[in-house]
Amino acid sequence: MIMKTFNFTTVYVLWLREMKKFVRNRSRVAGSLAMPLMFLFFFGFGFSGISVPGAPQGISYVQFLIPGIIGMGLLFSSTFAGLSVLLDRQFGFLKEIMVAPVTRISIVMGRTAGAITTGLIQALAILAISLAFQLKAISLTQLGILVAFMVLTVTAFIGVGLIFASRMKDPQGFNIIMNFLILPLFFLSGAIFPLSNLPAAAQYISYADPLTYGVDGMRAALIGASFLPIWTDFLVLLAFSGVMLFLGAYFFEKSESV
Repeated sequence: MIMKTFNFTTVYVLWLREMKKFVRNRSRVAGSLAMPLMFLFFFGFGFSGISVPGAPQGISYVQFLIPGIIGMGLLFSSTFAGLSVLLDRQFGFLKEIMVAPVTRISIVMGRTAGAITTGLIQALAILAISLAFQLKAISLTQLGILVAFMVLTVTAFIGVGLIFASRMKDPQGFNIIMNFLILPLFFLSGAIFPLSNLPAAAQYISYADPLTYGVDGMRAALIGASFLPIWTDFLVLLAFSGVMLFLGAYFFEKSESV
């Protein structure tokens, strides 16, 4: 019997594979950037002259919107981790790595590292483009806090994607379910309007949305205004990401390779 062990080489190889897939798939890169930037353009300029109730004083709607658009990009990009599992299962690659003498947690960590890196690249690209849209220059401290919230947000939704991907075998069914899940998560997160404008019942539901804390924390880092204290956002999002990644790894461990 072959003893399976955790292997850092496996993590690196799977991370490198995700990087190569990301670089070579230009349509994926363009598509992942097009939707958030389109939201930024139409919502940002469409409502730029309107005073949004509940929005911080002295902050334009475009500045308020940018963290939400970054969160949107992170949400969409992190779902590719789950879809990638299903595609690898469909084409037989997953079966090949499952029989290797390494633990499945090594496989999960490799995929997670790749998804986090690609998500960060896309989010930072959105941020760089957004600098031209009324967002002032940010300090290294702000950037560090922002990146921390980006990593935790991506990690949380990678876990969600792995949970669904581990229980499904049809990529098309996965896309339908994730699209059904993504839009409510996005609109309930306060990404495009202040959470204080929501009815009390909807606000309670938004507290169960990991993206709420990611967007709120990034908003605190970028414009110095947030619905919740930034330390609350960080701690809750840290707990969310840890639980979701653990559950994603658990269900992946129990899943079949074919």
